[in-house]
Amino acid sequence: MIKGFALASVLLLLIIGEVLSETQAPEQFSCILEITRTELGKSENVTINIHRSWSPIGVDRFYTLIKEEKYYDDSGFFRVLPGFVVQFGIAADPAKSAKWKDLKIKDDKVAKSNVRGTISFATAGANTRTTQLFINYGNNSRLDGMGFAPFGEVSSEEDMKILDSIYSKYGQSPSQNEIYSEGNKYLKENYPKLDYIKHLSIKNTN
Repeated sequence: MIKGFALASVLLLLIIGEVLSETQAPEQFSCILEITRTELGKSENVTINIHRSWSPIGVDRFYTLIKEEKYYDDSGFFRVLPGFVVQFGIAADPAKSAKWKDLKIKDDKVAKSNVRGTISFATAGANTRTTQLFINYGNNSRLDGMGFAPFGEVSSEEDMKILDSIYSKYGQSPSQNEIYSEGNKYLKENYPKLDYIKHLSIKNTN
């Protein structure tokens, strides 16, 4: 029992250590979401302005995923519900998803409302944020009381119109479990018209 407890403690410390090693983000920065429009055969860019004061724990995780992991590059928009949200955040590579899937972060206080154009972490309940994100298409302020804490906003209505036009015919049909298991292989074989994040990068910091 003692050996088993010791091993569990070491594993826990390794997990905690990885979480605590996350990079503290600048107080404000912008990022560029380069979107591959599969059916249209082109790329389009969207700028998102990030505010650490809105959700410091969430922003540090987001910043680390971009700077240290390039986590979102080539990942698909697997849940697109017009008028509600567009969701992404399962890596193209299953090995990368597996590394982060269970590294949960604590909730932030909801300081801003989930109105059109804001970006928030998806959750499966209290203190379960990992990598998945959604951008609000509409006024989803009802999500505020459920603990979804926005941490940034799309820079302009012109950019929002690009997001509005992300391919949506698949709705929420793609299986998240299958994406975690097979990554883009599953998506490309079963949902050939899906749009993707070609690259997510930091534009500038303040």
